[in-house]
Amino acid sequence: MPIPDYQTIMLPLLTFMSDENEHNVRDMIDHVAGVFQLSAEERRRLLPSGNDIAFDNKVKWSRLYLGKAGLLESTRRGHWKITESGVKVLSQNPPKIGVKFLEQLPQYREWKTTFSKETKKEPIDTLKVIEEQTPEEALEYGYQQMRDDLRPQLLKEVTNASPTFFEKLVVELLVKMGYGGTVRDAAKVVGGIGDEGIDGVIKEDRLGLDIIYVQAKRWQGAVGRPKIMEFVGALKGQKANKGVFITTSRFTEDAIDYVSKVDSKVVLIDGDQLTELMIDFHIGVSPLITYEIQRLDSDYFAEQ
Repeated sequence: MPIPDYQTIMLPLLTFMSDENEHNVRDMIDHVAGVFQLSAEERRRLLPSGNDIAFDNKVKWSRLYLGKAGLLESTRRGHWKITESGVKVLSQNPPKIGVKFLEQLPQYREWKTTFSKETKKEPIDTLKVIEEQTPEEALEYGYQQMRDDLRPQLLKEVTNASPTFFEKLVVELLVKMGYGGTVRDAAKVVGGIGDEGIDGVIKEDRLGLDIIYVQAKRWQGAVGRPKIMEFVGALKGQKANKGVFITTSRFTEDAIDYVSKVDSKVVLIDGDQLTELMIDFHIGVSPLITYEIQRLDSDYFAEQ
């Protein structure tokens, strides 16, 4: 039989999770493959890129959408469990669960809206993407979807990391962005480990023509105006006029408004921006595959 699409997989996958036990991704894949009685050849079939198994990839995407809808939740790395909402949905005995069904659920609609705001794109209509968009648009959509799924995973790892590891991460990121010269040079000036992060100064360039004061905090709660005022005061004490405040959480509107009014140049980087930068500069992530989009070179065929 043909390999089912990711929407067809959603209901069998959620049903498998209905025992309310914790299951890993491999358990999910093996069970759903049995439901659809896939042959060994079908289970080994690769994506066109050759970098992943087609069926495994579809199960992972089904799991992603069920998670975005609040029907499944991650319990620890690579392990998932059904939520109360998931149990409630199954009690209604739906004949099928797909994107149209998920769009009835508040958490899924909220995710769609949040994704649209962050990417500055129109609200997501997955079926429209599949049926109406050009291949280039569909590829871009898939790329954004995967980034959106990767960011919270990264943030969870960063939040759970030790202060020493977080210091190393921040140093590597700043150097990758072009600050501090080398990692070794940057590590000499970024230090003073605290319970929740690091504080220090880093060269703006290899020549040290200017310095940037850095404060990084692995906080859970929002960073408010008082903390930013302290940071600006620390800048003045260091006779510096540039600073970067990094947090794994977020900043209050008060804090953002205050920064816009001070003389010092202060950049605020919240958890979402931190993970975006980590992805952009390849910190804590590794490339899976690169697609090269090619167009016809008309000039090549223009005869003299």
